Formats: sequence, structure tokens, C-alpha cells
Amino acid sequence: MRLFTVLGLFIALGLAPASPALAQIKVLTSFTVFADMARNVAREHAEVVSITREGAEIHMFRPTPGDIKRGLGANVVLWNGLGLETWFERYLENLGNVKAYTLSDGVEPIMIAEGSYEGRANPHGWMSTGNAIIYIDNIVRALSETDPDNAKAYAANGESYKAEIAATFAPIRAAIESLPEQKRWLVTSEAAFSYLAKDFGLKEASIWAINADSQGSPQQVRRIIDLIRDNEIPVIFSESTVSPKPAQQVARETGAAYGGVLYVDSLSTPDGPVPTYLDLLRVTSETIVAGLTAKP
Repeated sequence: MRLFTVLGLFIALGLAPASPALAQIKVLTSFTVFADMARNVAREHAEVVSITREGAEIHMFRPTPGDIKRGLGANVVLWNGLGLETWFERYLENLGNVKAYTLSDGVEPIMIAEGSYEGRANPHGWMSTGNAIIYIDNIVRALSETDPDNAKAYAANGESYKAEIAATFAPIRAAIESLPEQKRWLVTSEAAFSYLAKDFGLKEASIWAINADSQGSPQQVRRIIDLIRDNEIPVIFSESTVSPKPAQQVARETGAAYGGVLYVDSLSTPDGPVPTYLDLLRVTSETIVAGLTAKP
């Protein structure tokens, strides 16, 4: 008598096992901030990979062959748009037929007011607790369209993540709103915080408009020195992926405090100060509040 294999016996009895569950999808993001956001939405349902590494300057990033290899096999790609990743579309050509979603879709852009990028959209839309909702919803849509079997999980995870962001920022917003009107200034090296400043009702100024532009020219530094003196602004900050020296020079020449580093374009390593997007927003906001409320 011919023996059945186990699988053959199941088939003969009409009990063939169900098809195996779909493997995790692979989600590729242009930089680490979006990778963390995507992981919070996807959780166990996706492998999430960032093209750029922690601490990278993403405006003028130049992908290596290793960066391209890391993206191969992606099921979906997430990027910011708004002119931020000048290198991205050429990178995408190496990945074949994979759909890319622009996470800033739906964000009302703030236009750059000066410098060689005048009239273009400020690309740092994720630096707003209000815009964070738009980014998360776009991630939910991208993952759900790529992997509809887990769409309900992505939607639920997205709602939970949005609630966590809102709860974290309620006390920070209250602290800023308690400041006198004339003290509500945010002066930084790069104008990467326009959306956060608008959220918090702060007037913004910067030494330069965007990191892809010239940085810390004598004219730029002089203009900010005059602004700080004229408005008695108490503090200036720098951004984590650029040199702090221009901001520190302005602080020395005006007597303003140097308030330290703000984070925007890149997360830190897991043992660093901002290993997650929520940490990045929280640490940056708390540093701003500490600088504005410090006693002279």
C-alpha cells in the first residue's frame, strides 16, 4: 500500500492547511525620523529601513552603493518631498518598480522668506505637532495600500501614536504660552523650526534659511546680531547636524545665551538623546522652553 506524505494525507481528506501568512513587508524611508514613525505605525507587520543613518545631514546626502543595496527589495518607500531630499529621485531609480509616497502631502507649506531659496517651501513639515497627524495618516495610508490584510492594525496603531504625541506636548505648549509676548522668539542656526514656531506662537529668525544654502556668512551673522540686540532676545540655538560655531559667535557678540542643540533632520543612536521621533520633538521643545525661561 502506498504511503501518503503528511501533506498528501491532508489534501486527500480535504484538510489542506491554509496558505502561510504574508511575510512582513519591507518599508524604506528617506531618513531616520520617518523610519521611527513608520515603525510605530507598522509594529510587527513590517521591516522598516532608513536610507540615511543616525546623525546624517540629509539635504545634500550622497548615497553609496551600500545605501542602494540596503533599499533593494522594498515594497514601499516613504519620503518627505518639498525639495528636502535633493538626491532621492535619482536613488529611487535604482530600486525598480516600487511605489513611493510623499509624506508631506496635505501639509500647508511655509515659504522661505530670504536667501537663495526664497519663495520655496520650507521642507521641515514634520517639526509640527499638528503636521505630525498628517504625516502619520499618510504613513497609515501607504502601509494599508501596500499590505491591505493589516490595514486595521495600521489604522489603530496610527491613532494610538497620534494620541501619544498630543499628550506629550500639552504641558510644553502651556509653558510657552505662559511666556510674555516679547520673549516668544526662536532664533536658530537653520530655519528648520518654522512649523514648530508657528505651532507654539513663536517669532522665528535664523542665521541661514536651509542647510543646503551658505552657512554663517558675515552678512548673515551681522543681521542676526542686530536682530537680537534690537529685540533683546535672550538665547540662540543651533541644529544638531551643523556646526554650532556661528550661533556661538552670535551669542558671544550679543551677550545672549547659547541655548544648545535642537534636533530636526536626524535621530540619534539608541543610546543618544533622541532615539525616537517623539524624543526629538520633546527634547527640542524642552530645550527651547529652558532657553527662553532661563534667568539671566
